[in-house]
Amino acid sequence: MAEQVKLFTRKELESRKSRKDAVLIIHNGVYDVSKFLEEHPGGEEVLLEKAGQDATEPFEDVSHSSDARSMMNKYKIGELVEADRDQTKPAYSPDWNDQAQEQGNAWSTWLTPLLLGIAATLVYRYLFA
Repeated sequence: MAEQVKLFTRKELESRKSRKDAVLIIHNGVYDVSKFLEEHPGGEEVLLEKAGQDATEPFEDVSHSSDARSMMNKYKIGELVEADRDQTKPAYSPDWNDQAQEQGNAWSTWLTPLLLGIAATLVYRYLFA
């Protein structure tokens, strides 16, 4: 049987902003980042500044990697109650699986400049050589 997800209200999370008990709301999920404060590459201050509140926008502004997004799963402790959820569509898919997108772009990142280089070389040779 599936484990039931713990639900939180924004009101009860507001006070959870200390080093010993720091939570963030990201895409309506609730994450206890207390044990991650010292490991966070951006420093603990960044997390503590948004602790106890919604950090979705600053989280997305930083453009976290897919590794960082998958690492979050172990810190997830629940979700917001339906009444407190932000109903806007997330800028990034909450399942955080962007490997297919990265692979799709991998070819175009080197193939386009390569073809342009070959074309420029051919034009130069036939016009100026």
